[in-house]
Amino acid sequence: MDIELIIFAAVAFFVLYRLYSVLGTKTGAEPPPSVVREATQKRKNSEGSDESNVTPFRPSFTGPGASAMEEISQIDSTFSPSDFTRKSKKAYEMIVEAFAEGDKETLSNLLVDDVYEAYVSAIDEREQNNTEPLRLMRLKSAEIADAELLDGDIGQVSVSFEAQLSDGENLRTAKEIWTFERSLKSSNPAWLLGGVSEAS
Repeated sequence: MDIELIIFAAVAFFVLYRLYSVLGTKTGAEPPPSVVREATQKRKNSEGSDESNVTPFRPSFTGPGASAMEEISQIDSTFSPSDFTRKSKKAYEMIVEAFAEGDKETLSNLLVDDVYEAYVSAIDEREQNNTEPLRLMRLKSAEIADAELLDGDIGQVSVSFEAQLSDGENLRTAKEIWTFERSLKSSNPAWLLGGVSEAS
């Protein structure tokens, strides 16, 4: 048994020695250091070139108001149609809820001055007449309908909303165009509601 162990050990040592003699030393097939450095540099230059040729991601501007939205994005690089649509839906829900609750403070932060004054007058009249407010049941859809760039820095984006509203007894469908606006040179990123009209 001891002789077998000695033989196995000798064989293992021989195999390890042969492996080391091949893998642990340089062979004639190994490129010289200068070639390795040159190849490495070429790879780095190639990677740098590829990076410089990468086109930065830009949102897709198609459909109504596409050219104006492209102009808006050139001034406000954070603007994207999909993000704007998502935020406009949130604004719609907040404004309808604030109007129903008579929350003038919230409305003052979401509407331009003349629209705010119109909403305040409507709230006051509703309360005087003890009229039940319309509440949002379901926002069915929101799509950008148009966009404009006014005076070189005033962005306007109109969104078509379809929603179901209820006065507590009756359910009605509202189809409206809401136009949001902001000064693109302002440090305030908020888009305010600047107008409401019925959708055709």
